[in-house]
Amino acid sequence: MKMLRSLVVLASVLLVSACSTDYYSEVKAVNQTNSVGNAFTQKLAAEYSNLVNQELQTYNDHADSLHFSRKGLAAARGDMVMPEAISDWDVNEGHMSELIATRARLVNVFANGARELQPDLSAFTQVRFDCWIEEQEENFQPQNISTCKSQFMDGLAQLEATIAPAPPAPAPQAMVEQPFDVDPSQPMKVENAKYIVFFDFDKHNLNAGANSILDAAAEEARGRNLVAINLVGHTDTSGSRDYNQRLSMKRANAVRDGMVARGVDANLLSLSHRGEDELLVNTADGVREPANRRTEITFQ
Repeated sequence: MKMLRSLVVLASVLLVSACSTDYYSEVKAVNQTNSVGNAFTQKLAAEYSNLVNQELQTYNDHADSLHFSRKGLAAARGDMVMPEAISDWDVNEGHMSELIATRARLVNVFANGARELQPDLSAFTQVRFDCWIEEQEENFQPQNISTCKSQFMDGLAQLEATIAPAPPAPAPQAMVEQPFDVDPSQPMKVENAKYIVFFDFDKHNLNAGANSILDAAAEEARGRNLVAINLVGHTDTSGSRDYNQRLSMKRANAVRDGMVARGVDANLLSLSHRGEDELLVNTADGVREPANRRTEITFQ
């Protein structure tokens, strides 16, 4: 929430009121730092520097200038800084859904390579989003809100028009493997059932589609006399092998927690992880393939 962030920053300002140079040196450091990293992070640092100067010099907004200066300094170090999280801002509900939806579109186009292919436009668009949400929370300068929002929307539209979308994620449905001689009038054999929970890029949280799969899998599990339920986490090939091993285990753990929350006996659940091995769709290294970001659920 901005209120909490503002209180923290206000306390910091009061502590250095006898020597305001300390405060301003931290805020203005983003103007003087030598950026490293890739083209996107360097441009991002410059865009945050512009936003900091606007907030400080035009509006005398110490809280937000300090906040954005820290994002700019992180970008200047080469860190991959994300657009503002919606939950960090006290935006009224009437604007919340639009901010959530458009941020998701921005993150999606980044995941499809926009930062690498159009670093300058990507950096500009991200900082315009941050400007929009900051102005929207304050909600007393309509012209500023309109300017930041329209600049962001224009940038987002350009990115979406030029960045090829990733292959669509498989539809959230229970995937069942059956031999051709299965009699559809008979109950499905335990060993033939397979449920696959898909995940967003670089995530291990359960989205709406994943939860619908877990609902079906848990219902199936509760209705059978099972010996074991196997949960196997997987990733795509984007990222290092070590990182993907850890991520695949997190995905298996997330599905375990979801099954337990739905009343499945935890003692039945057996976890393992494969990282980027055993791909559902074979790809080269470094490829973001939605179908490979998954946890498979099978029964015994």
